[in-house]
Amino acid sequence: MTSKVTTTGSSRPSGNGSGAGRTPSIEDAAHTLKEGIVQSLSGLSTIESDIVALVRKTVADTLRAGGSTAGELVNVVHHVVMGTIGAVEQVGAGLTMSIKSVAKGIVMGVHDVGGDVVSASAETMRSVVKHAAAVGSDVGVVAKRAVDGVIEATVDVGGNVAQVSKSAIEGAIEEAGKVGNMAVKTVKDVLGNIRGSLGESAEASSHGAGKKSQTGAAGKAVSH
Repeated sequence: MTSKVTTTGSSRPSGNGSGAGRTPSIEDAAHTLKEGIVQSLSGLSTIESDIVALVRKTVADTLRAGGSTAGELVNVVHHVVMGTIGAVEQVGAGLTMSIKSVAKGIVMGVHDVGGDVVSASAETMRSVVKHAAAVGSDVGVVAKRAVDGVIEATVDVGGNVAQVSKSAIEGAIEEAGKVGNMAVKTVKDVLGNIRGSLGESAEASSHGAGKKSQTGAAGKAVSH
């Protein structure tokens, strides 16, 4: 009789075996986490693309209807940024998540109707800094995200990145001055690196063009 009794220990699944009873390893947990994050980020990317498309169409349609004059442009940008902040407050999401897509959509929408993208970028940043400060958001972080959106849009439409970015940064710093000295310092600190990088890129491009011109001139001299 006793020889037929089996011990419970012999039926316990091994930690290295397979099957439903296997204890998940740290590798399993890490893999599951990775897959979940990938899905979440993919969804976020889709949401951002949708915001860009919506803002772009709204800005373009509004400017076509009302005319892309300087006054109308300021009015449209102001209301688009205000609408964004209202939506963010309604759903309880952070402004930093959506403002990049909004800034990108504004610049692309203005470009679609042949408007002044340089002025639009500056006005966008003025409005962003003003309203971000009003709702107590981190002005520096929000400004950085918005400038990133402006730069991405300019690249996508084939605009002058250095010129547009310079205008955007100046607009942000100018508006920060109306908020207070601390806001100015914060915005300058955050956007200073971007301005420096753009300056270095422009200088490198200028030197490259100069060398190319000299090489071409030398080639012509030899040919003669």
